[in-house]
Amino acid sequence: MIHYEHFILDNGLEVYVHEDHSTAMAAVNILYNVGSRDEEENRTGFAHLFEHLMFGGSKHIPSYDEPLQKVGGENNAFTSPDITNYYITLPSVNLETAFWLESDRMLSLSFDPKVLEVQQKVVVEEFKQRYLNQPYGDVWLKLRPLAYTTHPYRWATIGKEISHIEEATLEDVKHFFYKYYLPNNAILVVAGDVTVPQVKALAEKWFGNIPAGPKYVRNLPQEPLQTASRFLETEAKVPLNALYKAYHMPGRFEDNYYTADLMCDILGRGKSARLYQKLLKERKLFANINAYNTASIDPGLIVIQGNLNANVSLEEADAAVKEILQELVETKLAEEELSKVKNQAESTLAFSEVELLNRAMNLAYAANAGNPELVNYEAEKIQAIQTEDVQQQAQNILKETNCSTMYYRALA
Repeated sequence: MIHYEHFILDNGLEVYVHEDHSTAMAAVNILYNVGSRDEEENRTGFAHLFEHLMFGGSKHIPSYDEPLQKVGGENNAFTSPDITNYYITLPSVNLETAFWLESDRMLSLSFDPKVLEVQQKVVVEEFKQRYLNQPYGDVWLKLRPLAYTTHPYRWATIGKEISHIEEATLEDVKHFFYKYYLPNNAILVVAGDVTVPQVKALAEKWFGNIPAGPKYVRNLPQEPLQTASRFLETEAKVPLNALYKAYHMPGRFEDNYYTADLMCDILGRGKSARLYQKLLKERKLFANINAYNTASIDPGLIVIQGNLNANVSLEEADAAVKEILQELVETKLAEEELSKVKNQAESTLAFSEVELLNRAMNLAYAANAGNPELVNYEAEKIQAIQTEDVQQQAQNILKETNCSTMYYRALA
């Protein structure tokens, strides 16, 4: 259970405080309600580019990392299709340093053309290294637009193409900043050895005078129901043939999300899962295989992926995967198998809440979705799932008409 208190500044900044006096540390997490799904189709990769730019100096602080390191702090950030998240951990006695740093870059970046140029080069190099020059690196550049035809999840967080990053102008950057990097489009969570009055005073002091901007109302094109199977074949110099199958599933905070997630675990979580046991261990078709879900706020994907053994054809492997999925659709699930994945899910949940920073992040993520209490309902929702619920989700999701399949052939 994550206990918290909540208040909102006059400029719209939502603040959550989670007190934990068993530690001498504090975590400061600020989530901006912008991800790659909010980008324009001809200007993708901006949310991720901004993650880099936010460390390039702000109005009164030319170097972000140096003052934080002097007080024993650490920081990082990540971008997803749904959010951009920045976080700091530091000794709680130095809490105000985190407020000073985060408020200054919310107030205004330096907008130094040299910083933009440097970070563009960094992101372009990341694009090349991680997505273009690495075996299987371009999978999501191909699989997303296969699975999504309309929703902006159809491009990867890094962007659709390098030119979108290379051609970004300072005016483009300023427009993006002043649309999304606003106190009324952010959630601040402060956790650890802190008090509510202390956080209120610091929030008012450092964030209270930052002006709000126009309220961002998200109005994204929704993905239509997939009614026919999709297929793509590609090839590259990779070690082994690989199979990818993507199925649309409910969004992260929808009612059936946890059921679909457990169904995914039954198929592909760990060495006791069905796909591993039957297709890798018994039939030796795959060198590795797993299943996972994208856990996105809007309807996401369950992805089954595996690298084939050298003497196995993609057609044979695909047919074998379909057999395993059909068993789950047609045959009643044993209580013992469901209990196992429930216990795994609850264990993961419990371990995630050991870390102070994870608690802060989880609280911010749920609050951004509209209900911070969601973080405290998860175990209850997981335990309430019955075997027939899982089979129902298997029947709804694991249909060929809901599937996008990609064959990734290894060039000789």
